[in-house]
Amino acid sequence: MRSVRARAALGATVVVAPALAGAGLAVLLVLRANLTDQAGLQAEVAAREVAGQLALGVPDDELRTGDEEEHPVQVTDEDGRVVAVSKDLEAISGTGSERVTPVARSSAGPGRHGGEDGDDDDDERGPGGAGPPRGEVSTGDPDFTNGAATVDGDSAAYRFASVEATDPAGVTLTVHAGAPLAAEQRAVGSVRGAMLAGLPVVLLVVAGVTWLVTRRALRPVEGIRREMAAITASEDLSRRVPEPGSHDEIARLARTTNETLTALEASVERQRRFVADASHELRSPIASLRTQLEVGAAHPQLLDVPGAVADTVRLQALAADLLLLARLDAGERPGGAVLNLGALVREEVAQRTGDRIPVTVSVPGGGGGFEVAGSRAQLARVIGNLLDNAERHARAAVTVAVRAEGGGVAVEVADDGDGVPAAERERIFERFVRLDDARSRDEGGAGLGLAIARDVAVRHGGRLTVADAGERGARFALWLPDAR
Repeated sequence: MRSVRARAALGATVVVAPALAGAGLAVLLVLRANLTDQAGLQAEVAAREVAGQLALGVPDDELRTGDEEEHPVQVTDEDGRVVAVSKDLEAISGTGSERVTPVARSSAGPGRHGGEDGDDDDDERGPGGAGPPRGEVSTGDPDFTNGAATVDGDSAAYRFASVEATDPAGVTLTVHAGAPLAAEQRAVGSVRGAMLAGLPVVLLVVAGVTWLVTRRALRPVEGIRREMAAITASEDLSRRVPEPGSHDEIARLARTTNETLTALEASVERQRRFVADASHELRSPIASLRTQLEVGAAHPQLLDVPGAVADTVRLQALAADLLLLARLDAGERPGGAVLNLGALVREEVAQRTGDRIPVTVSVPGGGGGFEVAGSRAQLARVIGNLLDNAERHARAAVTVAVRAEGGGVAVEVADDGDGVPAAERERIFERFVRLDDARSRDEGGAGLGLAIARDVAVRHGGRLTVADAGERGARFALWLPDAR
């Protein structure tokens, strides 16, 4: 089943069906319990009424049992013998005895025997001679059972209540009175039938509503899919998918898709510019080197060897920069070696013997305590690029300061040149970007040094920014997290 709408409709139906079935079963059980309790209450009332008559000494054959069809009655003694039944009772079950033919019981018993001296009247009086003796009816909760009875040829299910009573002779009798369960069965059957008939209808409604709602909700997705297919076919990354006016997940998906297309378009455009700029930067030294070699081949005495070497060095440096950028773009992770950034700064400055302007280094405490984790070669490249940039623009001073800052190590490289305009402080970190004054210098680089420096800093979990150095000049601040 490939359609999301179909799967959603089927899933909703599968979830709702057992829920409705469980709810319906619970309703049926509660309804049956309530109706059964009502029948039990009616049976208890009928049983206590007969038990009260037995407690008053009414003879077994004179018991009033009410409506025999509504409340069949069976009375048993302590031995389980049937001593009385309601009229027209032909069969019974569920009361402990299935006999419906009563047996005669002796009227003799405690308090019912005549005395030898003719004290019958005294014996028949209650305590203190106040009246005839009486039995009692049990006040405890009756026992309930389900059974069946046949009265005058009609068989039905009954709820029986069993109540104990003691007659005036002290004999304990048990009255079993029933109440019909026909009303309970009819009500439960009607409700069950209605539920069975309505369940398929409800499930069809749930499936249909889920289908329609899902179809409407997913309609923008189909528009997004068609537009993405068109973008893929046309390779036009300037196109965007339609964004619905809702504020749901589909709208967020469309916005995220457009943001992804924007980032992809910018990435492709950067790649195109990168290739174009790299070709431009490579073309000049290659053309110069070819010209010198062609002149040298025709006129060896005119060969400019130092110039050829300089162009070759420039090509080599540019190729190394391009290779490093390619590795950074490929996601190359820096190493995990721990190194002292203060010592690294001192070493890089000490190796720069041909700088136009001497570099002043400030590393407090002899350079200890400035440990960071990463690639020594890449971080040395960052320091060297920052120093090259400062040497290119400085007038008379270049300073480097190392200090602990914000849970990491900060390195500041400052010069006293013309500084960087505020509007250009982010642009100078783009690849092949050089300000006009830098392009006017013959010794100007290809515009990759600062881009490489920032990329390496970010890869190491740090940052590289530029700001004013006071009255004049620029200050580049490199921050790297402490190795700990």
